[in-house]
Amino acid sequence: MKRREFITLLAGGAATWPVTARAQQARPLPRIGYLSVGFGSLGTDAFREGLRDFGYVDGQNVLIESRRAAEPGQLDGLAAELVARKVEIIVCGGSQATRAALQQTKTIPIVTLSSNPVAVGFVASLAKPGGNVTGVSLLSPEVAGKRLQLLKQLIPNISRVAVLWNPDDPTVHLSVEETQAAAATLAFTLQILETRSADAIDGAVLAASNARAEAVVLMPTPLFDGRAERIAHLAIQNRLPTLYFSKEAVKVGILMSYGPDLVATIRRQAYFVDRILKGAKPDDLPVEEPTKFELALNLNTAKTLDLTIPPSLLALADEVIE
Repeated sequence: MKRREFITLLAGGAATWPVTARAQQARPLPRIGYLSVGFGSLGTDAFREGLRDFGYVDGQNVLIESRRAAEPGQLDGLAAELVARKVEIIVCGGSQATRAALQQTKTIPIVTLSSNPVAVGFVASLAKPGGNVTGVSLLSPEVAGKRLQLLKQLIPNISRVAVLWNPDDPTVHLSVEETQAAAATLAFTLQILETRSADAIDGAVLAASNARAEAVVLMPTPLFDGRAERIAHLAIQNRLPTLYFSKEAVKVGILMSYGPDLVATIRRQAYFVDRILKGAKPDDLPVEEPTKFELALNLNTAKTLDLTIPPSLLALADEVIE
């Protein structure tokens, strides 16, 4: 090659280097959709923390498109917005959000947080999800009976229990069935009260009080998560002990909870996001189940309700709010 030709080639190649570098810098950041209902800021805050554990910071190397519905009926429209925004992954806080996302896309990976994703058809099995959904199972139905046993340990003479649930949540039916089976064993009389919206919660608590219920058990659903403090306040006004699955609710006044660590579980969804961004397919990522369940008690609420928590129950508690 002649010297002049070599210099020309070198100069031309050098001219392309800044263009290549600029193209790499201009590559769009991956968009992650986060879809939830009723969690308040708990879900997005915990998810962002989980992402940071894997080195992702919103606005720096990922963009988070958060959509939080005030009511379940808004989820379909918000899921459609995320699909239109061309997000690469949709992370869902709850079964209702997962169902809404699935109705909008069968190709965009979905990372669920669901009580029983197999039973409701989100995945074919935990080991091989078989579609565009993977994530974390909360195992709520399987521990519903344990919650009633703990309630019996707290209030030995209890016999009438109100159960608040949202029939629109696709997995909560399983929790209700498990609760009914446990209630039959414990000789509890159950009052099943539907609460499909935030506006129905006050009336359901009042109905439980009027029916002389001795406690209120809240079935796991995002509708209650963001309103736990309000529910606790209403229940205390009506002299009703409350039982839920999330210790976050106990921190704001619910009497007792038993279930997996919700914040840790939400943070774990970031693991699936990391794997998918690195090229994994949802079908290659088995759905995970929690391995630890926690009992939380609120002593202030117990005192307000003139309840004495047995030492045996206190000894079992993982967290006690004083």
